[in-house]
Amino acid sequence: MKLRKLSLRTRIFIAMILLVVLASVLVAYVAIYQYKGEKEEYHKERLEQKEEDIKTHISRVLNGKQNTWEVITENIPIIFKEELSNIADIHKLQINLYDLEGSLLITSKANLKHDEKDQCIEAEILNAISNTATHRFVDRHVSNGVTFQSSYSYITDAKFKRIAIINLPYLEQDDFLTDELNKFLMRLGYAYLFILIMAISIAFLLSKYITKSIKTISDKINTTRLEKRNERIEIEDTSQEISTLVSSYNSMIDELEESAVKLATSEREQAWREMAKQVAHEIKNPLTPMRLTVQNFQRKFDPQDENIHLKVDEYTKTLIQQIDTMSSIASAFSNFAKMPAQQNETLNVVSIVKLALDIFNEDYIFFTSDKVEIIAKFDRTQLIRVVTNLVKNAIQAISEDRKPRIIVNVSAKESNVIITVSDNGVGVSEENKEKVFEPKFTTKTSGMGLGLAMVKNIVETYNGTITFETEKDRGTTFKVTFPRV
Repeated sequence: MKLRKLSLRTRIFIAMILLVVLASVLVAYVAIYQYKGEKEEYHKERLEQKEEDIKTHISRVLNGKQNTWEVITENIPIIFKEELSNIADIHKLQINLYDLEGSLLITSKANLKHDEKDQCIEAEILNAISNTATHRFVDRHVSNGVTFQSSYSYITDAKFKRIAIINLPYLEQDDFLTDELNKFLMRLGYAYLFILIMAISIAFLLSKYITKSIKTISDKINTTRLEKRNERIEIEDTSQEISTLVSSYNSMIDELEESAVKLATSEREQAWREMAKQVAHEIKNPLTPMRLTVQNFQRKFDPQDENIHLKVDEYTKTLIQQIDTMSSIASAFSNFAKMPAQQNETLNVVSIVKLALDIFNEDYIFFTSDKVEIIAKFDRTQLIRVVTNLVKNAIQAISEDRKPRIIVNVSAKESNVIITVSDNGVGVSEENKEKVFEPKFTTKTSGMGLGLAMVKNIVETYNGTITFETEKDRGTTFKVTFPRV
């Protein structure tokens, strides 16, 4: 049964029980985690202390008056022939001494079998000892549920010259610590079992008391709907708090009935107004460049031009492109749908952006791109709409007292496509920065103020983002980022 279908009484009951259970599990987890950390730290420090004590003992033997042999690697087996076993017995740890190339010199282990693994130190360990700052390496591994450590470090003479490598195998014995942990967890379990029993009893009584008075109100509220007629609540012999709640609910139902019809009518009218504004704005965008394209063609038309067919083809493509955009808008409006349905087309963003810029005849619009081809999935028509809206907004942001300059750039970074439109206009004032993408906001004397809001909506539909940076009287840069796929 899903949680949302359970009664409030059951939810309160389950919540209190879960709280106790989760608390007990959390405390047990923290205790075990703390135990493991302390255990590892204990064995690490114990091995380091053992190693330090044994190396001190060995140094005393090497530099003692009783040693008549020269302290060199070759004499190690002779010097410690009798002493190594005594040192191992004193410190309760096996000791192996190797030469600097990793060959075994002497060991305190009795009846050592001549095994290749015991006779030589692996090259990786030798490199680790030599290349680390501490010149020490600890090999830690688990075998049959038992953890073993084996430390390797250098032994030096009185002049700190390396003469051998000492190896100390160490077995982690955790019986005492494990027993203490088990006892603690057992005592903790008994305590939480008692708390759990108490919590069950308290949760049962508390949930029953809380939910008894509000069950009827809860059922009514759950069935309250804006689109249908709702019944009033009639409850007798209730507390003052419940009576106030019932009166508030009944008043709300009365007001709801009165405002339902007004709200439905208002929403329909508002939806139509917004739809009409959006359609008018979107149709107006391609009409302006179409008019400019026709005027430009009329002004520059020369039947004798050898490239006349190519130019006619370019003008025709531009007009058809804008007509297609208007057609898709009209179709969407007639079908009571959103703006032209999204088509995840695989397209070259660089070529589409260049195509979108072809409708503008201004010679101060410059296009740059990091690559010749940047492939992404995006709706062709909506990508053109994003670019044309941003460029048109940039054109309108430039004042007449300066030489205009607009730069459109397309680039790719990791798995994203980035389109930037920079202008040298007046910039966005501080008080208008938060309103730039709001529908119907505009600082111009004409226009609906829907262009940037629509761009933001399109970009976010494709899981993208649009941001801008502006500097007063220096210009603004809009940055559109969206994933390639």
